[in-house]
Amino acid sequence: MLTEQSAATVRATLPAVGAAIGEITERFYARLFDAHPGLLRDLFNRGNQAAGTQRQALAGSIAAFATHLLDHPETRPDAMLGRIAHKHASLGVAPEQYDVVHEHLFAAIVEVLGEAVTPEVAAAWDEVYWLMANALIAIEKRLYEESGGPGLRAFRVEERVVETADVVTFRLRPADDGPVAAFRAGQYVSVGVTLPDGARQIRQYSLSGAPGGAVRQITVKRVHGGATPDGEVSHHLHTRVHPGDIVELSEPFGDLTLSDAPDTPLLLASAGIGVTPMVAMLADLAAGGHRAPVTVVHGDRSPADHALRADHTAYAGKLPDACVHFFYEQGAGPGTRTGLVDLADIAVRPGTRAYLCGPLPFMRAVRTQLIGKGVAPADIHYEVFGPDLWLAQG
Repeated sequence: MLTEQSAATVRATLPAVGAAIGEITERFYARLFDAHPGLLRDLFNRGNQAAGTQRQALAGSIAAFATHLLDHPETRPDAMLGRIAHKHASLGVAPEQYDVVHEHLFAAIVEVLGEAVTPEVAAAWDEVYWLMANALIAIEKRLYEESGGPGLRAFRVEERVVETADVVTFRLRPADDGPVAAFRAGQYVSVGVTLPDGARQIRQYSLSGAPGGAVRQITVKRVHGGATPDGEVSHHLHTRVHPGDIVELSEPFGDLTLSDAPDTPLLLASAGIGVTPMVAMLADLAAGGHRAPVTVVHGDRSPADHALRADHTAYAGKLPDACVHFFYEQGAGPGTRTGLVDLADIAVRPGTRAYLCGPLPFMRAVRTQLIGKGVAPADIHYEVFGPDLWLAQG
């Protein structure tokens, strides 16, 4: 909770800081990488930096956190903080790195806002920063304790399966043949690779196989950038990684996981490569004998582009009360629908808990429709692949 004096100062200066937050975060990253070039080379996603999406996500999270402190001083935005903390933990972020971020972020604020940053203003925003940072440090500490600590572990590629023209599944086993920790359906791992230029880049990929067993399974879509850079790690995995090769994996993290509510109706909605955590969830539900209604919704360009389609269909078919709705922009056949995902004539049971994964416009549209059908906003959970721009885009 902000002190009364700081709350008044933050409220008065939030419009100015909010208006400049994009420029502030741009200056921040420039300063950070000038002082610590290894962070860009070996930790931060170079593609997201080039596209500017990481700056937008950081700006959105800071503004959202400050706004929450003012509007709801008695609570913390734990859903937002948890999502960030899981991503940080998968990357091995350490408490001391928050001091480095603080140094360069506040230098950027002074550069951009100049004389408007009085000692009183600096102290108030310093309080905002450390409330957020210390909350993240505490959550990350708990996550490390639960998972066995930060860091990546060597895994050997055991099998590589081509799913579509641009999607490949990798099945990996620990290189030391040791045991692997359990994970919850919907979680992801960080995957670390060394690129041809020597950079060590890390990306997150959902675990697309059923929980349990000694093998980790990830399903990777090759990212074609178009106006932005191509995905460095996805292209590397597609073109250079084959059975017998070694990659590094973190422990599983992520908070888009099924709750223990066997009598709750569920809706699992995905689009494109957002299918990956949903297939793992369906596998888990089928293995656990889930008997409550499950509505499965997926949208894709065509059946040929629908990765893991056979698994998607098979796991849903093992549930006693599941209905499946596949939407394809082209090539839809019997039993499927043509066009974008539309829930207008899909029944949504009272008390439904929904899980969404896919492009942001898709999730926004589905969330709006679900709320219109009576689903409580608190019962709609989502996962964003890459920087979370939901907050940054309002």
